[in-house]
Amino acid sequence: MAAVDVNALKGEIRSAIITRKANACPIAMRLAWHASGTYSAEGKSGGSNGATMRFEPEISDGANAGLSIVRDMLLPVQKKHPEIPIADLWTFAGKCAVEFSGGPTIAHQFGRSDAANGSACPINGLLPDASQGAKHLRDVFYRQGFNDREIVALSGGHTLGRCHKVRSGFDGPWTSNPLKFDNSYFTTLMGNKWVKRKWDGPEQFEDEATGLLMMLPTDLALKTDPVFRKVVEEYAADEKKFFEDFKHAFEKLISNGCPEKANPHKCPVKKADKNASADFRENAMHGSVGHMRKALANGADVHSLEASSGRTALHKAAFWGHIDATNFLLKDCKVDPNPQDYNGDTPLHDAARFGHLDVVEALVAGGATPSVENVHGKNVAQVAADYDKDDVVALLNRLGGKSAGGSAVSLDFILKQAKKAGKSVDVNSVAFTLGFVAGSKVSVASDDAPALPAAAASAKE
Repeated sequence: MAAVDVNALKGEIRSAIITRKANACPIAMRLAWHASGTYSAEGKSGGSNGATMRFEPEISDGANAGLSIVRDMLLPVQKKHPEIPIADLWTFAGKCAVEFSGGPTIAHQFGRSDAANGSACPINGLLPDASQGAKHLRDVFYRQGFNDREIVALSGGHTLGRCHKVRSGFDGPWTSNPLKFDNSYFTTLMGNKWVKRKWDGPEQFEDEATGLLMMLPTDLALKTDPVFRKVVEEYAADEKKFFEDFKHAFEKLISNGCPEKANPHKCPVKKADKNASADFRENAMHGSVGHMRKALANGADVHSLEASSGRTALHKAAFWGHIDATNFLLKDCKVDPNPQDYNGDTPLHDAARFGHLDVVEALVAGGATPSVENVHGKNVAQVAADYDKDDVVALLNRLGGKSAGGSAVSLDFILKQAKKAGKSVDVNSVAFTLGFVAGSKVSVASDDAPALPAAAASAKE
Protein backbone atom coordinates (compact mmCIF):
# COMPACT_ATOMS: atom_id res chain seq x y z
CA MET A 1 0.00 0.00 0.00
CA ALA A 2 1.28 3.49 -0.86
CA ALA A 3 2.17 5.86 1.97
CA VAL A 4 -0.89 7.44 3.57
CA ASP A 5 -1.15 11.21 4.04
CA VAL A 6 -2.10 10.80 7.69
CA ASN A 7 -2.97 14.45 8.32
CA ALA A 8 -5.24 14.67 5.30
CA LEU A 9 -6.95 11.40 6.21
CA LYS A 10 -7.40 12.60 9.77
CA GLY A 11 -9.11 15.72 8.47
CA GLU A 12 -11.45 13.68 6.31
CA ILE A 13 -12.37 11.47 9.25
CA ARG A 14 -13.03 14.51 11.41
CA SER A 15 -15.38 15.86 8.76
CA ALA A 16 -17.13 12.48 8.56
CA ILE A 17 -17.73 11.88 12.27
CA ILE A 18 -18.04 15.42 13.66
CA THR A 19 -20.76 17.28 11.80
CA ARG A 20 -23.56 19.72 12.50
CA LYS A 21 -25.81 16.71 12.85
CA ALA A 22 -23.78 14.69 15.34
CA ASN A 23 -20.51 14.09 17.15
CA ALA A 24 -19.83 10.40 16.61
CA CYS A 25 -16.45 10.20 18.36
CA PRO A 26 -17.71 7.87 21.11
CA ILE A 27 -19.17 5.33 18.69
CA ALA A 28 -16.11 5.60 16.39
CA MET A 29 -13.93 4.61 19.34
CA ARG A 30 -16.36 1.77 20.08
CA LEU A 31 -16.13 0.53 16.47
CA ALA A 32 -12.34 0.22 16.70
CA TRP A 33 -12.65 -1.39 20.13
CA HIS A 34 -15.23 -4.00 19.14
CA ALA A 35 -13.50 -4.78 15.84
CA SER A 36 -10.35 -5.51 17.88
CA GLY A 37 -11.67 -7.01 21.11
CA THR A 38 -12.39 -10.46 19.72
CA TYR A 39 -8.70 -11.37 19.72
CA SER A 40 -7.49 -14.60 21.31
CA ALA A 41 -3.78 -14.65 22.19
CA GLU A 42 -3.81 -18.44 22.51
CA GLY A 43 -5.68 -19.17 19.29
CA LYS A 44 -4.13 -16.25 17.34
CA SER A 45 -7.57 -15.48 16.00
CA GLY A 46 -9.90 -12.48 15.94
CA GLY A 47 -8.78 -8.89 16.26
CA SER A 48 -8.99 -5.91 13.93
CA ASN A 49 -7.14 -7.50 11.00
CA GLY A 50 -9.63 -8.53 8.35
CA ALA A 51 -12.43 -6.11 9.31
CA THR A 52 -14.59 -9.21 9.72
CA MET A 53 -17.42 -7.27 11.35
CA ARG A 54 -18.66 -6.74 7.79
CA PHE A 55 -19.81 -10.38 7.72
CA GLU A 56 -22.02 -12.80 9.58
CA PRO A 57 -22.05 -13.86 12.32
CA GLU A 58 -19.95 -11.02 13.75
CA ILE A 59 -22.05 -8.26 12.22
CA SER A 60 -25.08 -9.57 14.13
CA ASP A 61 -23.37 -9.96 17.51
CA GLY A 62 -25.59 -8.12 19.99
CA ALA A 63 -22.56 -6.30 21.38
CA ASN A 64 -22.12 -4.61 17.98
CA ALA A 65 -25.64 -3.19 17.79
CA GLY A 66 -25.66 0.33 16.33
CA LEU A 67 -22.15 0.20 14.91
CA SER A 68 -23.55 0.15 11.37
CA ILE A 69 -24.24 3.88 11.86
CA VAL A 70 -20.61 4.87 12.23
CA ARG A 71 -19.52 2.38 9.56
CA ASP A 72 -21.88 4.21 7.20
CA MET A 73 -20.60 7.61 8.37
CA LEU A 74 -17.11 6.51 7.37
CA LEU A 75 -18.29 5.12 4.02
CA PRO A 76 -17.49 8.30 2.00
CA VAL A 77 -13.89 8.19 3.29
CA GLN A 78 -13.74 4.47 2.53
CA LYS A 79 -14.94 5.03 -1.05
CA LYS A 80 -12.52 7.91 -1.57
CA HIS A 81 -9.60 5.74 -0.44
CA PRO A 82 -10.03 2.23 -1.82
CA GLU A 83 -6.28 1.80 -1.34
CA ILE A 84 -6.70 1.88 2.46
CA PRO A 85 -7.95 -1.39 3.99
CA ILE A 86 -11.21 -1.02 5.91
CA ALA A 87 -9.49 -2.66 8.88
CA ASP A 88 -6.96 0.18 8.93
CA LEU A 89 -9.66 2.80 8.43
CA TRP A 90 -11.79 1.61 11.37
CA THR A 91 -8.86 1.45 13.79
CA PHE A 92 -7.48 4.77 12.59
CA ALA A 93 -10.90 6.37 13.07
CA GLY A 94 -10.97 5.06 16.63
CA LYS A 95 -7.53 6.52 17.32
CA CYS A 96 -8.66 9.84 15.87
CA ALA A 97 -11.86 9.83 17.92
CA VAL A 98 -9.88 9.58 21.16
CA GLU A 99 -7.62 12.44 20.07
CA PHE A 100 -10.46 14.64 18.76
CA SER A 101 -12.13 14.31 22.17
CA GLY A 102 -9.10 15.50 24.11
CA GLY A 103 -7.49 12.15 24.88
CA PRO A 104 -3.89 11.01 24.44
CA THR A 105 -2.17 10.66 21.07
CA ILE A 106 -2.54 7.04 19.98
CA ALA A 107 0.21 5.47 17.88
CA HIS A 108 -1.29 3.75 14.83
CA GLN A 109 0.31 2.05 11.85
CA PHE A 110 -1.23 0.88 8.61
CA GLY A 111 -0.69 -2.60 7.23
CA ARG A 112 -3.82 -4.59 8.00
CA SER A 113 -5.75 -6.38 5.28
CA ASP A 114 -9.43 -7.05 4.62
CA ALA A 115 -10.94 -10.54 4.64
CA ALA A 116 -12.76 -11.54 1.47
CA ASN A 117 -15.59 -13.24 3.37
CA GLY A 118 -16.76 -14.25 6.82
CA SER A 119 -14.89 -17.53 7.07
CA ALA A 120 -12.47 -15.99 9.58
CA CYS A 121 -15.19 -14.38 11.72
CA PRO A 122 -14.77 -15.09 15.43
CA ILE A 123 -17.69 -16.61 17.31
CA ASN A 124 -20.11 -14.23 18.96
CA GLY A 125 -19.93 -13.55 22.68
CA LEU A 126 -16.23 -12.71 22.95
CA LEU A 127 -16.77 -9.05 23.88
CA PRO A 128 -17.40 -7.92 27.48
CA ASP A 129 -20.85 -8.52 28.97
CA ALA A 130 -21.61 -5.46 31.10
CA SER A 131 -24.07 -7.36 33.29
CA GLN A 132 -21.28 -9.43 34.85
CA GLY A 133 -18.44 -8.82 37.31
CA ALA A 134 -14.70 -8.88 37.91
CA LYS A 135 -14.13 -12.54 36.99
CA HIS A 136 -15.80 -12.03 33.62
CA LEU A 137 -13.65 -8.96 32.90
CA ARG A 138 -10.52 -10.95 33.63
CA ASP A 139 -11.68 -13.87 31.48
CA VAL A 140 -12.35 -11.58 28.51
CA PHE A 141 -9.21 -9.45 28.76
CA TYR A 142 -6.75 -12.12 29.89
CA ARG A 143 -7.75 -14.01 26.72
CA GLN A 144 -6.43 -11.05 24.75
CA GLY A 145 -3.20 -10.80 26.72
CA PHE A 146 -4.07 -7.89 29.02
CA ASN A 147 -3.29 -7.61 32.73
CA ASP A 148 -5.35 -6.10 35.55
CA ARG A 149 -3.93 -2.62 35.14
CA GLU A 150 -4.64 -2.63 31.42
CA ILE A 151 -8.21 -3.81 32.11
CA VAL A 152 -8.83 -0.76 34.30
CA ALA A 153 -7.14 1.58 31.80
CA LEU A 154 -9.27 0.32 28.92
CA SER A 155 -12.40 0.54 31.07
CA GLY A 156 -11.63 4.25 31.30
CA GLY A 157 -12.82 4.50 27.72
CA HIS A 158 -16.29 4.75 29.28
CA THR A 159 -15.44 8.39 29.85
CA LEU A 160 -16.68 8.79 26.26
CA GLY A 161 -20.27 8.14 25.26
CA ARG A 162 -23.31 6.66 26.93
CA CYS A 163 -25.56 3.60 26.80
CA HIS A 164 -28.72 3.42 24.69
CA LYS A 165 -31.60 1.13 25.59
CA VAL A 166 -32.33 0.21 21.98
CA ARG A 167 -28.77 -1.13 21.53
CA SER A 168 -27.32 -2.50 24.76
CA GLY A 169 -30.47 -2.49 26.86
CA PHE A 170 -28.79 -0.10 29.30
CA ASP A 171 -29.42 3.62 29.41
CA GLY A 172 -27.55 6.78 30.35
CA PRO A 173 -24.10 8.44 30.49
CA TRP A 174 -21.20 7.52 32.72
CA THR A 175 -20.05 11.14 33.11
CA SER A 176 -21.50 14.63 32.91
CA ASN A 177 -19.58 15.36 29.69
CA PRO A 178 -19.72 12.23 27.51
CA LEU A 179 -17.96 13.94 24.57
CA LYS A 180 -14.77 14.75 26.49
CA PHE A 181 -11.98 12.24 27.03
CA ASP A 182 -10.56 12.73 30.53
CA ASN A 183 -10.36 10.85 33.83
CA SER A 184 -13.87 11.83 34.96
CA TYR A 185 -15.05 8.20 34.61
CA PHE A 186 -12.82 7.32 37.55
CA THR A 187 -13.57 10.41 39.62
CA THR A 188 -17.29 9.88 39.06
CA LEU A 189 -17.09 6.18 39.91
CA MET A 190 -15.22 6.86 43.16
CA GLY A 191 -16.94 10.10 44.11
CA ASN A 192 -20.55 8.94 44.16
CA LYS A 193 -22.75 6.50 46.00
CA TRP A 194 -24.38 4.16 43.50
CA VAL A 195 -27.84 2.66 43.98
CA LYS A 196 -29.83 0.25 41.85
CA ARG A 197 -32.00 2.00 39.33
CA LYS A 198 -35.67 1.17 39.56
CA TRP A 199 -36.80 0.65 35.99
CA ASP A 200 -37.90 -1.98 33.46
CA GLY A 201 -34.40 -2.60 32.03
CA PRO A 202 -31.48 -4.79 33.10
CA GLU A 203 -29.70 -4.16 36.37
CA GLN A 204 -27.72 -0.94 36.37
CA PHE A 205 -26.92 1.75 38.91
CA GLU A 206 -27.49 5.48 39.21
CA ASP A 207 -25.84 8.12 41.36
CA GLU A 208 -27.87 8.65 44.49
CA ALA A 209 -27.41 12.43 44.43
CA THR A 210 -28.98 13.23 41.03
CA GLY A 211 -30.01 10.01 39.31
CA LEU A 212 -28.60 11.46 36.08
CA LEU A 213 -25.47 9.33 35.78
CA MET A 214 -25.17 5.56 35.56
CA MET A 215 -22.73 2.73 36.09
CA LEU A 216 -22.97 -0.90 34.96
CA PRO A 217 -22.21 -4.00 37.01
CA THR A 218 -18.78 -4.31 35.35
CA ASP A 219 -18.04 -0.68 36.28
CA LEU A 220 -18.85 -1.25 39.94
CA ALA A 221 -16.67 -4.38 39.85
CA LEU A 222 -13.72 -2.05 39.36
CA LYS A 223 -14.65 -0.28 42.58
CA THR A 224 -15.31 -3.39 44.68
CA ASP A 225 -12.45 -5.62 43.51
CA PRO A 226 -9.44 -4.69 45.68
CA VAL A 227 -6.86 -5.03 42.89
CA PHE A 228 -8.90 -3.08 40.36
CA ARG A 229 -9.88 -0.45 42.94
CA LYS A 230 -6.27 0.46 43.67
CA VAL A 231 -5.72 1.33 39.99
CA VAL A 232 -9.05 3.20 39.79
CA GLU A 233 -8.00 5.38 42.72
CA GLU A 234 -4.66 6.08 41.04
CA TYR A 235 -6.29 7.17 37.80
CA ALA A 236 -8.88 9.29 39.64
CA ALA A 237 -6.02 11.18 41.25
CA ASP A 238 -3.68 11.34 38.24
CA GLU A 239 -5.15 11.96 34.78
CA LYS A 240 -1.70 12.06 33.19
CA LYS A 241 -0.99 8.52 34.38
CA PHE A 242 -4.37 7.34 33.09
CA PHE A 243 -3.67 8.84 29.68
CA GLU A 244 -0.26 7.19 29.57
CA ASP A 245 -1.65 3.75 30.43
CA PHE A 246 -4.73 4.06 28.21
CA LYS A 247 -2.56 5.04 25.26
CA HIS A 248 -0.40 1.94 25.61
CA ALA A 249 -3.35 -0.42 26.21
CA PHE A 250 -5.44 0.94 23.34
CA GLU A 251 -2.49 0.68 20.95
CA LYS A 252 -2.12 -2.93 22.01
CA LEU A 253 -5.86 -3.56 21.64
CA ILE A 254 -6.12 -2.35 18.04
CA SER A 255 -2.85 -4.06 17.03
CA ASN A 256 -3.44 -7.52 18.52
CA GLY A 257 -3.42 -10.19 15.80
CA CYS A 258 -2.21 -7.78 13.12
CA PRO A 259 0.89 -8.05 10.93
CA GLU A 260 3.99 -6.66 12.64
CA LYS A 261 4.11 -3.69 10.26
CA ALA A 262 0.73 -2.60 11.67
CA ASN A 263 1.92 -2.82 15.28
CA PRO A 264 3.73 0.30 16.57
CA HIS A 265 5.11 -1.70 19.51
CA LYS A 266 6.77 -4.31 17.28
CA CYS A 267 7.71 -2.26 14.23
CA PRO A 268 7.94 1.40 15.24
CA VAL A 269 8.10 3.94 12.46
CA LYS A 270 10.65 6.70 12.76
CA LYS A 271 8.78 9.89 13.51
CA ALA A 272 9.51 13.12 11.71
CA ASP A 273 11.52 15.53 13.82
CA LYS A 274 8.97 17.84 15.48
CA ASN A 275 11.38 20.79 15.60
CA ALA A 276 12.22 20.35 11.92
CA SER A 277 8.51 20.26 11.07
CA ALA A 278 7.90 23.45 13.06
CA ASP A 279 10.85 25.11 11.28
CA PHE A 280 9.41 23.99 7.95
CA ARG A 281 6.04 25.64 8.72
CA GLU A 282 7.76 28.76 10.08
CA ASN A 283 9.85 29.20 6.94
CA ALA A 284 6.81 28.60 4.75
CA MET A 285 5.20 31.52 6.57
CA HIS A 286 8.16 33.69 5.54
CA GLY A 287 8.43 32.28 2.02
CA SER A 288 11.97 30.98 2.59
CA VAL A 289 12.10 27.99 0.26
CA GLY A 290 15.81 27.43 0.83
CA HIS A 291 15.30 27.07 4.58
CA MET A 292 12.27 24.86 3.95
CA ARG A 293 14.55 22.51 2.01
CA LYS A 294 17.00 22.43 4.93
CA ALA A 295 14.17 21.56 7.33
CA LEU A 296 13.17 18.71 4.99
CA ALA A 297 16.71 17.37 5.09
CA ASN A 298 16.44 17.37 8.90
CA GLY A 299 13.34 15.17 8.82
CA ALA A 300 10.47 17.66 8.58
CA ASP A 301 7.01 16.33 7.77
CA VAL A 302 5.55 18.43 4.95
CA HIS A 303 2.03 17.45 6.06
CA SER A 304 2.54 18.40 9.72
CA LEU A 305 -0.05 20.47 11.55
CA GLU A 306 0.48 23.26 14.03
CA ALA A 307 -0.93 21.82 17.27
CA SER A 308 -2.73 24.98 18.37
CA SER A 309 -4.42 25.79 15.06
CA GLY A 310 -4.36 22.74 12.80
CA ARG A 311 -2.64 24.86 10.15
CA THR A 312 -0.19 23.48 7.60
CA ALA A 313 2.81 24.99 5.86
CA LEU A 314 0.57 25.63 2.85
CA HIS A 315 -1.86 27.61 5.02
CA LYS A 316 1.01 29.79 6.19
CA ALA A 317 2.49 30.37 2.75
CA ALA A 318 -0.91 31.19 1.27
CA PHE A 319 -1.90 33.50 4.13
CA TRP A 320 1.12 35.74 3.57
CA GLY A 321 1.05 35.49 -0.22
CA HIS A 322 4.31 33.63 -0.81
CA ILE A 323 3.93 32.29 -4.35
CA ASP A 324 7.32 30.51 -4.52
CA ALA A 325 6.70 28.64 -1.27
CA THR A 326 3.18 27.80 -2.43
CA ASN A 327 4.44 26.35 -5.70
CA PHE A 328 7.19 24.43 -3.90
CA LEU A 329 4.67 22.86 -1.53
CA LEU A 330 2.22 21.98 -4.28
CA LYS A 331 4.60 20.82 -6.99
CA ASP A 332 7.63 19.46 -5.16
CA CYS A 333 6.20 18.37 -1.82
CA LYS A 334 2.86 17.19 -3.27
CA VAL A 335 0.93 18.41 -0.24
CA ASP A 336 -2.85 18.20 0.04
CA PRO A 337 -4.22 21.45 -1.46
CA ASN A 338 -7.38 21.35 0.68
CA PRO A 339 -6.45 20.93 4.37
CA GLN A 340 -8.79 22.70 6.78
CA ASP A 341 -7.60 24.41 9.95
CA TYR A 342 -9.40 24.96 13.27
CA ASN A 343 -11.70 27.46 11.54
CA GLY A 344 -12.37 25.21 8.58
CA ASP A 345 -10.34 27.50 6.32
CA THR A 346 -8.29 26.04 3.50
CA PRO A 347 -5.14 27.77 2.17
CA LEU A 348 -7.35 29.03 -0.65
CA HIS A 349 -9.63 30.77 1.86
CA ASP A 350 -6.57 32.54 3.30
CA ALA A 351 -5.13 33.60 -0.05
CA ALA A 352 -8.52 34.85 -1.23
CA ARG A 353 -9.18 36.76 2.00
CA PHE A 354 -6.06 38.86 1.52
CA GLY A 355 -6.22 39.24 -2.24
CA HIS A 356 -3.15 37.19 -3.24
CA LEU A 357 -4.19 36.65 -6.86
CA ASP A 358 -1.13 34.70 -7.98
CA VAL A 359 -1.41 32.35 -4.99
CA VAL A 360 -5.13 31.87 -5.59
CA GLU A 361 -4.46 30.92 -9.19
CA ALA A 362 -1.62 28.54 -8.22
CA LEU A 363 -3.77 26.83 -5.56
CA VAL A 364 -6.69 26.29 -7.93
CA ALA A 365 -4.32 24.94 -10.58
CA GLY A 366 -2.90 22.63 -7.91
CA GLY A 367 -6.28 21.15 -7.07
CA ALA A 368 -7.68 23.47 -4.40
CA THR A 369 -11.47 23.44 -4.27
CA PRO A 370 -13.19 26.85 -4.06
CA SER A 371 -16.49 25.32 -2.96
CA VAL A 372 -15.13 24.05 0.39
CA GLU A 373 -16.91 25.79 3.27
CA ASN A 374 -15.36 26.83 6.57
CA VAL A 375 -17.07 26.50 9.96
CA HIS A 376 -19.05 29.66 9.22
CA GLY A 377 -20.48 28.10 6.07
CA LYS A 378 -18.47 30.38 3.74
CA ASN A 379 -16.87 29.14 0.56
CA VAL A 380 -13.80 30.85 -0.88
CA ALA A 381 -15.64 33.34 -3.09
CA GLN A 382 -17.89 34.35 -0.21
CA VAL A 383 -14.89 34.97 2.04
CA ALA A 384 -13.28 37.07 -0.71
CA ALA A 385 -16.48 39.07 -1.12
CA ASP A 386 -16.69 39.68 2.64
CA TYR A 387 -13.25 41.28 2.45
CA ASP A 388 -14.17 43.33 -0.65
CA LYS A 389 -11.74 41.37 -2.80
CA ASP A 390 -13.75 41.75 -5.99
CA ASP A 391 -10.74 40.97 -8.14
CA VAL A 392 -10.43 37.61 -6.39
CA VAL A 393 -14.12 36.90 -6.94
CA ALA A 394 -13.64 37.72 -10.60
CA LEU A 395 -10.60 35.49 -10.82
CA LEU A 396 -12.38 32.58 -9.15
CA ASN A 397 -15.33 32.94 -11.49
CA ARG A 398 -13.09 33.13 -14.51
CA LEU A 399 -11.06 30.08 -13.40
CA GLY A 400 -14.33 28.27 -12.85
CA GLY A 401 -15.38 29.27 -16.35
CA LYS A 402 -19.00 30.07 -15.54
CA SER A 403 -21.06 32.67 -13.74
CA ALA A 404 -24.08 32.00 -11.60
CA GLY A 405 -26.21 32.47 -14.66
CA GLY A 406 -24.35 29.83 -16.63
CA SER A 407 -22.36 32.04 -19.04
CA ALA A 408 -18.81 33.33 -18.91
CA VAL A 409 -18.28 36.08 -16.33
CA SER A 410 -17.80 39.61 -17.67
CA LEU A 411 -16.93 42.94 -16.06
CA ASP A 412 -20.55 43.91 -16.55
CA PHE A 413 -21.70 40.89 -14.52
CA ILE A 414 -19.28 41.71 -11.66
CA LEU A 415 -20.37 45.38 -11.61
CA LYS A 416 -24.04 44.46 -11.49
CA GLN A 417 -23.48 42.00 -8.65
CA ALA A 418 -21.50 44.59 -6.68
CA LYS A 419 -24.23 47.18 -7.20
CA LYS A 420 -26.87 44.75 -5.92
CA ALA A 421 -24.75 44.13 -2.82
CA GLY A 422 -24.27 47.87 -2.25
CA LYS A 423 -20.48 47.61 -2.53
CA SER A 424 -17.99 49.87 -4.28
CA VAL A 425 -15.74 48.22 -6.82
CA ASP A 426 -12.29 49.06 -8.12
CA VAL A 427 -13.18 48.79 -11.80
CA ASN A 428 -9.61 48.89 -13.06
CA SER A 429 -8.56 46.12 -10.72
CA VAL A 430 -11.44 43.84 -11.69
CA ALA A 431 -10.97 44.57 -15.38
CA PHE A 432 -7.25 43.85 -15.12
CA THR A 433 -7.90 40.53 -13.40
CA LEU A 434 -10.43 39.43 -15.99
CA GLY A 435 -8.07 40.42 -18.77
CA PHE A 436 -5.06 38.82 -17.06
CA VAL A 437 -6.80 35.48 -16.73
CA ALA A 438 -8.53 35.38 -20.07
CA GLY A 439 -6.25 37.53 -22.24
CA SER A 440 -7.25 40.69 -24.07
CA LYS A 441 -9.60 38.89 -26.43
CA VAL A 442 -12.52 38.07 -24.19
CA SER A 443 -15.83 37.15 -25.78
CA VAL A 444 -19.01 38.97 -24.79
CA ALA A 445 -20.51 37.23 -21.76
CA SER A 446 -23.91 38.90 -21.56
CA ASP A 447 -26.27 40.57 -23.99
CA ASP A 448 -24.90 44.07 -23.55
CA ALA A 449 -21.53 43.63 -21.83
CA PRO A 450 -18.64 44.61 -24.12
CA ALA A 451 -15.54 42.44 -24.20
CA LEU A 452 -12.31 43.45 -22.49
CA PRO A 453 -10.39 45.65 -22.74
CA ALA A 454 -13.14 47.77 -24.30
CA ALA A 455 -15.28 47.13 -21.23
CA ALA A 456 -12.58 48.48 -18.99
CA ALA A 457 -12.20 51.56 -21.13
CA SER A 458 -15.92 52.33 -21.16
CA ALA A 459 -16.14 51.77 -17.40
CA LYS A 460 -13.63 54.55 -16.82
CA GLU A 461 -15.69 57.17 -18.67
